[in-house]
Amino acid sequence: MSKIVVENLYKIFGPTPDKAMRMLSSGATKADIMEKTKHGVGVNNVSFSVEEGELVVVMGLSGSGKSTLVRCINRLIEPTAGSVFIDGTNVTKLDAGGLRKLRQEKLGMVFQNFALFPHRTVAQNAEYGLEIAGVPADIRRKKAIQALEVVGLSGWEDQLPAQLSGGMQQRVGLARALALDPDILLMDEAFSALDPLIRRDMQDELINLQQQMHKTIVFISHDLDEALKLGDRIVLMKDGEIIQVGTPEDILTSPADDYVARFVENADISQVLTAESVMKKSEAAAFLKTDGPRAALRKMRTNAIYRLFALDEEHRVVGVLSADGCRDLLTQGEKDLRKAMIPDPITVTPETPANELIQIIHDLPYPLAVVNEDKKLKGVIVRGMLLAALAEGGNIDADS
Repeated sequence: MSKIVVENLYKIFGPTPDKAMRMLSSGATKADIMEKTKHGVGVNNVSFSVEEGELVVVMGLSGSGKSTLVRCINRLIEPTAGSVFIDGTNVTKLDAGGLRKLRQEKLGMVFQNFALFPHRTVAQNAEYGLEIAGVPADIRRKKAIQALEVVGLSGWEDQLPAQLSGGMQQRVGLARALALDPDILLMDEAFSALDPLIRRDMQDELINLQQQMHKTIVFISHDLDEALKLGDRIVLMKDGEIIQVGTPEDILTSPADDYVARFVENADISQVLTAESVMKKSEAAAFLKTDGPRAALRKMRTNAIYRLFALDEEHRVVGVLSADGCRDLLTQGEKDLRKAMIPDPITVTPETPANELIQIIHDLPYPLAVVNEDKKLKGVIVRGMLLAALAEGGNIDADS
């Protein structure tokens, strides 16, 4: 079962939304409805789901409906029609008490503007949600201190918000949400008000925290590079509708329409492509148990390559051989390939992002091996292939 399921959700702003709903069903646009009825279409027939432990970024330009959507999930804004399910519970059907209980037990929210109380200390701000929930003072203090430690603010508990930088204030807002230990975090443009360097730091911090906590996160952003960096999947919106849902690589390499293509044309694709997406299958490898220099040279000649990865008895990558090295072994009458190989070559996993590959491969004197967790060879990356993949937006035939 998905953690969050949104089904046919609508939000119309205005006193009589029924007419606007009928116009939408007849194909009217958001602009048409505003012109003819003075009603605003915030969310238009939106459906998607979020799996447990997944970080989904909902993104779009200003007015796309992304912030309205996230507020409909926890009913800070009442949907006009449709359903939102959290762990199978229909949130849109809950009474006030049930909704309050759901928010306290399952949902945490982090806002763009920090929303800290200036007269409260950092710890008092972090424990505010627990205070509202009626948690005893000693317990909420302990939970707040733990949450502040998680976000790197140990030692700042008794300071006031004015004594903190913008990034630190946002960490307090995140700690306040984490203190409730929610299953789900809703983050509405949480880093948008920060300076670029601090914003990148907070993005990295969220990635690190997510690796530890495995929360279900819906993150709202208007920044494509931020979405590509953070999202397991991206929900791209325009005029209240979903245009495309997919992984960052799906969005970049297979845009659903011209709008998405224009939206992503200047994106930094190196953040999204991985070693697996740009590697090619290895033409051949040398097996140390059975191959000698003559067999290795034959494999190189047959496949028109100069270097060959050497594999041990478990087929793990343990070295790299060159044609010159193998020829020297033949001249010397030596059969042991280990005497000519470069041992312990640099390797990467299939998940390694392309922006890291560029740095690794820059001065590497041999191709880069892609290996699984058992160090077994999955594929090979050469510098030209990587550059071509980046230039062509990932649309390159890895078998060519």
